[in-house]
Amino acid sequence: MKVTKNKNLAIVVAMGKNREIGADNQLLWHLKDDLLLFKRLTTGHPIIMGRKTYESIGRPLPNRRNIVVSRNMPKTEGIEVVKSLEQALKVIEKEEIAFIIGGGQIYQSALAIADKLYISFVDGSFDNADIFFPEVDFKEWKELSRLHFEADERNEFAFDFVELERVE
Repeated sequence: MKVTKNKNLAIVVAMGKNREIGADNQLLWHLKDDLLLFKRLTTGHPIIMGRKTYESIGRPLPNRRNIVVSRNMPKTEGIEVVKSLEQALKVIEKEEIAFIIGGGQIYQSALAIADKLYISFVDGSFDNADIFFPEVDFKEWKELSRLHFEADERNEFAFDFVELERVE
């Protein structure tokens, strides 16, 4: 895919210590504060996801433009279906920012062109994981902010929510 770096494209992901992001098309943890951060960050903006991610969510997320990358998904109310990440980028080119929210293949394709990363580093390892975030060369990224959350009744595991920006 011939795509250049994209100033209005950000990736949002929560991953375990070994880059785990899911198992059987489901999240591996319950982190209420992470879900609130995700909602606050993405509300009012387009979100781009693969078909499996959409199916795991089960519905369009409210107050967001839901774009699903799939070659064979039927049109569904509340979502825009595009055939490729390249096509999704054309659809959002006039937007201030859009967020890639999963899954593994979309993350793999978008990592080389995204300008921002919002990563929740979950303090846990998950042997049952079958989807992983691609390896990140953190020398290419500058940390802008970090919030720490302890494990408690709201969050099954401790995690750090980190905002990173690509180094020019």
